[in-house]
Amino acid sequence: MKRLGFGCMRLPMIGGKDGEVDLEQFQNMVDRYMEAGFCYFDTARIYLSGQSERAIRTALVERYPRESFFLVYKLTGPLYDREEDIRPFFQSQLEDCGVTYFDGYLMHSMNRKWFDKALRCNAFSVVKQLKEEGKIRHIGISFHDTPEMLEEILTAWPEVEMVQIQMNYLDWDNPNVQSRGCYEVCRKFGKPVLVMEPVKGGTLAVLPPEGSALLKQFGDASDASYAIRFAASLEGVAMVLSGMSDRAQMEDNLRTMDAFVPLNETELAALEQVKDIIRTAERIPCTDCRYCVDGCPMQIPIPDLFKAKNEGRWVDEDLADTCVACGQCEGVCPQHLPVIQLLKRLAG
Repeated sequence: MKRLGFGCMRLPMIGGKDGEVDLEQFQNMVDRYMEAGFCYFDTARIYLSGQSERAIRTALVERYPRESFFLVYKLTGPLYDREEDIRPFFQSQLEDCGVTYFDGYLMHSMNRKWFDKALRCNAFSVVKQLKEEGKIRHIGISFHDTPEMLEEILTAWPEVEMVQIQMNYLDWDNPNVQSRGCYEVCRKFGKPVLVMEPVKGGTLAVLPPEGSALLKQFGDASDASYAIRFAASLEGVAMVLSGMSDRAQMEDNLRTMDAFVPLNETELAALEQVKDIIRTAERIPCTDCRYCVDGCPMQIPIPDLFKAKNEGRWVDEDLADTCVACGQCEGVCPQHLPVIQLLKRLAG
């Protein structure tokens, strides 16, 4: 299987991020992706408020033979409360996607909180039973916590076959994300690594001008291609996911991964310099996953405010000031950002 995965959290949209999936464009992207020999799709119920899975059904499942693609879904912690909830939820996932089985099924966004809930609800055992029934081909986890937490999970549940972690060159030694440590735990346990956020929500696709100029010494490849290659160059990486929201992003990724060339030592050294440039620019490391938006009682478009700040555009200080410091956003942020503090700073 070619190692570029189609992450379906950031699909092409009509009417902006809160609009509807552009099905015509998505179908064209699916066709191009499949024609190029790639076949791995990743989604979850919370992606695009449920639109992602329905779009996959229309653009992929209803148009291609089931055996021609590899579909990965997730069991998201906030969406079940008891063991008895899991099977009905799983069945609704199958129906919404229009399939009878998932090739991969991940326990979603595992950390201490969601792992403890999974244990209380016997979720791992239920998922294992679903695999035995032929409704799941491979069991895995997606993970956002410390290397020690990951080691605890893999020790307790050796049935886990693959691990999806956030990994990119900017987060490699980031103490909040600890990409290197989590990667090393995966290697220790012999688990194939699935990489999410290789371009850190677009942060590494559009670098500060001096960072971009540094990479141009090697040729005309895009900034994003170096981030994709960094992840794919590491031993044990089975798949690099990319949230491709338009045809141009897809074409760039296909060029990078169709004839993949690992990074050399000179390029790796340049990326170390790029990291310093990014950190000096003091950008807010938000990946625009938008997990914080749905539960915000004040409906603050937090990622949009952060993006405006990063790009030097006008920031609505009054909107930032409506934060009531409930902490919901910080509880779900995969980047472990001090969102409340950052909003206060934006509010002046």
